[in-house]
Amino acid sequence: MMKFMRLTEIVSAALVVSALLSALAGCQNEGPAQQAGKAVDNAADKAGQQIEKAGNNIQDAAKGNKQ
Repeated sequence: MMKFMRLTEIVSAALVVSALLSALAGCQNEGPAQQAGKAVDNAADKAGQQIEKAGNNIQDAAKGNKQ
């Protein structure tokens, strides 16, 4: 259980770093590569949120809290 929580923290941190790096490297006129990069970042962010949600559900199930 602790390993899964740690994995969630690592994934979340990686997503934050990715978002910050893309924001720093961005320019005002977005080309197709920048638009594709944003789409990838958004997809990764959503995946991270789903992983975190799954981790919370697992924790709840382990505690006996069903939703």
